[in-house]
Amino acid sequence: MFTGIIEGLGTVESIERTNDSAAITIDAGPLVADLELGGSLAVNGVCLTSTRRPTEQRPGLFTAEVMGETLRLTGLGTLGTGDRVNLERCTPASGRFDGHVVQGHVDGRGELLDRIDRPDWSTLRIGLPAELAPLTAVKGSIALNGVSLTLTAVSEPSASSAWVEAGLIPATLAHTTFGELPVGAAVNVEVDVLAKYTARLLSFRTTTQQGVDHD
Repeated sequence: MFTGIIEGLGTVESIERTNDSAAITIDAGPLVADLELGGSLAVNGVCLTSTRRPTEQRPGLFTAEVMGETLRLTGLGTLGTGDRVNLERCTPASGRFDGHVVQGHVDGRGELLDRIDRPDWSTLRIGLPAELAPLTAVKGSIALNGVSLTLTAVSEPSASSAWVEAGLIPATLAHTTFGELPVGAAVNVEVDVLAKYTARLLSFRTTTQQGVDHD
């Protein structure tokens, strides 16, 4: 489990692509100094597993094998060598919980539609897959590229396309990739897990009610 509080930025060192997967190596620096083989690291909000031990010469390297499905459904498939990524280690049981519950299971890939940069904060508008729109709410939580954010605006149910907006303070812009993210860039979206469970429960309730014989 993660909290969406980014601990550092990493740089994509290499991407080894095969037919339907890729091995992504990231220079994560001291953040992964004690990460064991099989340990977890959230990369732009995607929970990845360490599959290679770093060398003594480069102890800060993190390598993960990424399946084709993950490459297609997240922004990891658009990464290239030299790209910067948001990093977060999994939360220890004794750790402080500063963000919200983030699983590292991305629900869909969005797109940065617009950004308004002001002296004291920036507003970012992110386009969403339509099926995720009902799981968002003003002042609700969302993880965008692994960053825990509070939504300041959401699209109306009648809108032709779904989107959300969030305000980012300078500290967030400086310590995450959002400070340099261009319009049109892919954004990994993980909606609030509580919203997902609520929607799932309600779907069963609706199905049960529809199946009741009223004769």
